[in-house]
Amino acid sequence: MSKLTDVPKRILIGRALRSDKLGETLLPKRIALPVFASDPLSSVAYAPGEVLLVLSIAGVSAYHFSPWIAVAVVVLMFTVVASYRQNVRAYPSGGGDYEVANTNLGPKAGLTVASALLVDYVLTVAVSISSGVENLGSAIPFVVEHKTFCAIGAIVLLTLMNLRGVKESGKLFAIPTYLFVAGVFVMILWGAFRGVVLGDTMHAPTSDYVIKPEHQGLAGFALVFLLLRAFSSGCAALTGVEAISNGVPAFRKPKSRNAATTLAAMGLLAVTMFCGIIGLAMATDVKMAENPAKDLIHNGVAVGAGFVQDPVISQVAAAVFGEGTFLFVFLAAATALVLFLAANTAYNGFPLLGSILAQDRYLPRQLHTRGDRLAFSNGIVLLAGAAILLVWIYGADSTRLIQLYIVGVFVSFTLSQTGMVRHWNRHLRTEKDPAARRHMIRSRAINTFGAFFTGLVLVVVLATKFTHGAWVALLGMVIFFGTMTAIRRHYDRVAEEISAEDAPSDDTVRPSRVHSIVLVSKLHRPTLRALAYAKLVRSDHLEALSISVDPDETKALRQDWERRGIDIPLKILDSPYREVTRPVIEYVKSLRKDRPRDVISVYIPEYVVGHWYEHLLHNQSALRLKGRLLFTPGVMVTSVPYQLESSEAAKVRARKRADWNAPGAVRRGPVERRHHKESSSTKS
Repeated sequence: MSKLTDVPKRILIGRALRSDKLGETLLPKRIALPVFASDPLSSVAYAPGEVLLVLSIAGVSAYHFSPWIAVAVVVLMFTVVASYRQNVRAYPSGGGDYEVANTNLGPKAGLTVASALLVDYVLTVAVSISSGVENLGSAIPFVVEHKTFCAIGAIVLLTLMNLRGVKESGKLFAIPTYLFVAGVFVMILWGAFRGVVLGDTMHAPTSDYVIKPEHQGLAGFALVFLLLRAFSSGCAALTGVEAISNGVPAFRKPKSRNAATTLAAMGLLAVTMFCGIIGLAMATDVKMAENPAKDLIHNGVAVGAGFVQDPVISQVAAAVFGEGTFLFVFLAAATALVLFLAANTAYNGFPLLGSILAQDRYLPRQLHTRGDRLAFSNGIVLLAGAAILLVWIYGADSTRLIQLYIVGVFVSFTLSQTGMVRHWNRHLRTEKDPAARRHMIRSRAINTFGAFFTGLVLVVVLATKFTHGAWVALLGMVIFFGTMTAIRRHYDRVAEEISAEDAPSDDTVRPSRVHSIVLVSKLHRPTLRALAYAKLVRSDHLEALSISVDPDETKALRQDWERRGIDIPLKILDSPYREVTRPVIEYVKSLRKDRPRDVISVYIPEYVVGHWYEHLLHNQSALRLKGRLLFTPGVMVTSVPYQLESSEAAKVRARKRADWNAPGAVRRGPVERRHHKESSSTKS
């Protein structure tokens, strides 16, 4: 079985890496930026469109509010980036928001943040992949027709790339991310040059369309609510900012400074691209509608269900570069690719956070260990499975999925910044150095403003998006919170039960006697070996036990036993219903009932085969029996293996695949060298 699975595993994810090679997988800033910041950088491909989609409810007249919404998003972005620069310096261990909240606000707050981040990471993959599929589908009809299938395929491919390791996948992601950033900046600069210097009038493909407003003449509270909803949709540009604070251990030294520099670069690039696309969308007269089939009018007629509404970035690129030109195609391809790769932010954040939570006993311990390629493989696979389920349920529809988005990230933003305020308050109580105190006071002011602003945005997001799907994200957070609480309770209960006491206990008291039982089906070599081994242990009482299913076989066994003169008593239990496991269990329990202070030791002869398919033909009853005996108190189970020829062949194959030394070779020296010495001594 090992050989069957090992070959494809090596082909897909590469050869295994030694633990001491972990330092070689750490990332320089130029690679860390696309690895950890691809989500916020790529969100400029859909965040401006989400703003215009919401404003279109009130018609084109509401579009003039979009620059002010962009300003609010920019202020929020700079606030969050400045706040998280304090986080990565104060908590460089990689716990990020979870560690900050857990340390300063308590375990429940930490678990709330962890639940929010886990949900947000899953949604990051689902939204990014679905949006990428939709962008690609505008050029390739097959992708649109099989959107869900293509999205799932993209998630599987991205999973395999990440299973190969962070640094290796980072190199693959760096080029498309940088090409996308370069393409957007070229579009912004060329559009500004054409509009300001050359005085050209640029028109988007939908510039002559008319939007039929769902609600005309909005004013007062209704208008404010609409603007707040548009602002909350634009806040999708901030998703993924927290991934850098969670991924500090993946940076090269000095880790904190490199992470803080990467944060600043990411924030500057994201806000510049976001504002540039919003500005060009206004200049080129882009039109977007939540329900384009009915609300988008062309030549006095609704465009109908066959109309494909291109994203804002595609329409702006068509206006600036010209539809079908090289630069237009280049940017469209780079946008689709970077949206696929934006999910990589979650692939780095989710497994690392899962490892920390597993170490704190909130998630299964399997998530704490690294795989063959020094990546947290189990966390990567778990993330992929959850994202695939979400994409399948929502049909890879980014418009529906994005309504679930950003709730979790602003929960973590708010609690994290509140925790940082407490962190600085605690340190200010003991710090006496004036320079250090000034630095702490400045950092506390930044985190205080960040906590207030992100908390305000969280309220806005919940108020404007709850009925549009945000309740699903909240439900996911509750499920994660309850599951992790139950897992921690289980681990705590197990730890309490198995903890060794200082005073003598029943576990340290020697049992009165050991009653050994050797299970016998036929009298063959494995049985004889098990009997010899059981005699070597020298129990207080030793007997052989056989279950009579076939009278003829039982008679032959008894005759062979007597003929060989085996000096171990053979006990045969009748099984009228042809069961094997139940009679053994009942017999063992009866012995325990009669002698509660005795230990029952059960020896099970087993074949050892060398081919995976042979395992299906042997030892199934032994596995079932061992599984039942493990739940019987006071019973010890010992497997006595008997290696068949096929297992020896498997051992030979394993030796050919790996450097192998005979037992004790480390002490005696390599086999060849020892043989050489022996031959030399013989000659002398």
